Amino acid sequence: MQLEALLEQVKTGSLSVEEAARALKAAPFADLDYAKVDLHRQLRQGVSEVIYGAGKTPEQITGIVRALEANGQDRVLVTRLDQAKAGVLAETLPELRYDPMARVGLVGTLPEPTGLGPIVVATGGTSDMPVAEEAALTAEYLGNRVVRLYDVGVAGIHRLLAHTQEIYDASVIIAIAGMEGALASVIGGLADCPVIAVPTSVGYGASFQGLAALLSMLNACAAGISVVNIDNGFGAAFMASKINHMGPRPE
Repeated sequence: MQLEALLEQVKTGSLSVEEAARALKAAPFADLDYAKVDLHRQLRQGVSEVIYGAGKTPEQITGIVRALEANGQDRVLVTRLDQAKAGVLAETLPELRYDPMARVGLVGTLPEPTGLGPIVVATGGTSDMPVAEEAALTAEYLGNRVVRLYDVGVAGIHRLLAHTQEIYDASVIIAIAGMEGALASVIGGLADCPVIAVPTSVGYGASFQGLAALLSMLNACAAGISVVNIDNGFGAAFMASKINHMGPRPE
């Protein structure tokens, strides 16, 4: 049960103070033995808990989803979910929608987009799309309109320059690239909004599974670029959504 709903019931008299106190004893987490599910994360951070699927069994994922649903969460995102595990989850979570490229599962429906403007997700190449789709779907899950610009890397810079209007219109840009990671610097030199760079593990041997792109992005000469970890599309989208929903703090 969400805290706001609990307090509202106390206010209207449909729930006694004693009953509310008993309900609050279960907060702020549900102890499932294998997981302590954070039930107050939305109150603290504005976004409910997201499940990291790698390393968890289908049974554990199902249990966490059901615990979140039982406490008022109407949509649940599962990241880093492989196809085999998603197939098993289809039996216990038939409402789960799975995207194999992004390795993301969604229970519930996507919200209507809000925020200051569109989030642009741009990739250097087609091979970066799995990370980009993780970012794009996460951003949509968090209530953002997403514009996808895929395969617009510096090897053919005219492909990016053909989309300058989308870059100018963006509220936040997520620039995703492997190899030498130059896309973030180029976009950073064009955009007047925050740019979040995501290095990917795409590339030949000396790319060191994304380390070369990571170091290039950290050393970008364009101002206003921040960098997340290698292949971390989720983290980039989470930060982009926070930026896109910035507003005056409540009194």
